[in-house]
Amino acid sequence: MNSEAKKQNLEIGDIVPGKVVKITNFGAFLELEGGSSGMIHISEIDHSLVKDVRDFLAEEQVVDVKIISVKDDGKFAVSIKQTTEPAPQQKRSSYRKDPGFEKMLKKYMKSSEQRLADIKKNRMTKRP
Repeated sequence: MNSEAKKQNLEIGDIVPGKVVKITNFGAFLELEGGSSGMIHISEIDHSLVKDVRDFLAEEQVVDVKIISVKDDGKFAVSIKQTTEPAPQQKRSSYRKDPGFEKMLKKYMKSSEQRLADIKKNRMTKRP
């Protein structure tokens, strides 16, 4: 099977290995199976923020990529990010679930209401 025929077998959604041939500030260029070319944009490298492509990829490295689109010139746009699940996010602790916080909040609200009542009372007595 010649390389042109192999290129035709790649479709959007396929996950294929790709060899990094060049790294740029905005992404990396890969050689896909059958000699096809692919480009991975910096936003499609990882689920986390990628500031430097070289922190995630190296030239000659082989990575699995998902084909996300085909350009008019036959080159592919690919993604590593879409081949993996995002890491589960840590749940933020909720102050509302902490009974100690609820207790402190009630105490603060009570003292605050008391101070406000005292201020109003003092104003009333000082008026002529």
